[in-house]
Amino acid sequence: MFFQIAGVALLGALLAACNSDLGMLDTDTKAIQPIPAKVVADMRSRNMTPADPIVVRIFKQESELEIWKRDRSGRYALLKAYPMCRWSGKLGPKTRDGDRQAPEGFYHVNAGMLNPASQYYLSFNLGYPNKLEAALGYTGEALMVHGACSSSGCFAMTDEGVAEIYALGREALNGGQRLFQVQSYPFRMTAQNMAKNRNDLNYDFWRNLKRGYDLFEVTKQPPSVGYCGRGYAFGPAGSQDLPADPLAACPADTSVTDALIASRQQSDDLKVETLVAEGYALRAHAYSDGGMHPDFRRLLKREGAKGLSKRTSLNAVPVSRPDAALADPHDPGTED
Repeated sequence: MFFQIAGVALLGALLAACNSDLGMLDTDTKAIQPIPAKVVADMRSRNMTPADPIVVRIFKQESELEIWKRDRSGRYALLKAYPMCRWSGKLGPKTRDGDRQAPEGFYHVNAGMLNPASQYYLSFNLGYPNKLEAALGYTGEALMVHGACSSSGCFAMTDEGVAEIYALGREALNGGQRLFQVQSYPFRMTAQNMAKNRNDLNYDFWRNLKRGYDLFEVTKQPPSVGYCGRGYAFGPAGSQDLPADPLAACPADTSVTDALIASRQQSDDLKVETLVAEGYALRAHAYSDGGMHPDFRRLLKREGAKGLSKRTSLNAVPVSRPDAALADPHDPGTED
């Protein structure tokens, strides 16, 4: 609970920074700029160091990116949540080049996937298509987490946001982490969100993703990732015997994984069934194109697309499809 509260406080602090004029950023040394001193101090107060490993979690519907960091206990805790300025497409995986979909799945980023020369300030490549996506024939390339507020299948975090995220990833890799895991989800995988989206064609895929989500939630360790049955196979961190052929049938014995998450999975399944039986609204989202965190949407309403582009990009990269961003608030209850 402490880290959930701390994460909310950190998110609020970053949202306040959305009014930044980007004056603290440097284009010449952008790839080697240090992690901000305030963030380093926060790490130290939580028994973390800049060199400790990280896990990245992305939530489309909520338009948020989280950085989790391993502390001295060996478990991962939420360090900071970042509001996302823009993602494109709709909820659901990316399957083909040009579909404007931002990917959903499990990815692994190494040092060679950091791009210090990105046209969107800084970026790192997610590695789409991963082994599962390639086996399923999905196409596309260069799906990034980057700066500015423009997306055509990527996650745009603003120049200021990506500068900090990039530095956190760089220092973890420099500290000895061979690669960091990125978990990209359509939404927070709660029983309420699963119930709302139960009639979506991607529901079975999302149930598969939820197994990895639950394993991380229970153990606070990034799950090991395998592939079988045209989906992901998850095991506890360090598992060595997971299936590796995405198109082969899954083995019958998954008791190791089931033992860790069965209670949570069964509880959530029961909640979903109860919510549906009680008439809980099955709300399918209507999209013009992707989403934007409510804080950035408020800035877009107040200052227009040109004003927001100046606040989110040193080069004033245009906001992608601003009218669509304003048309799709996803959660109207959060709007002013």
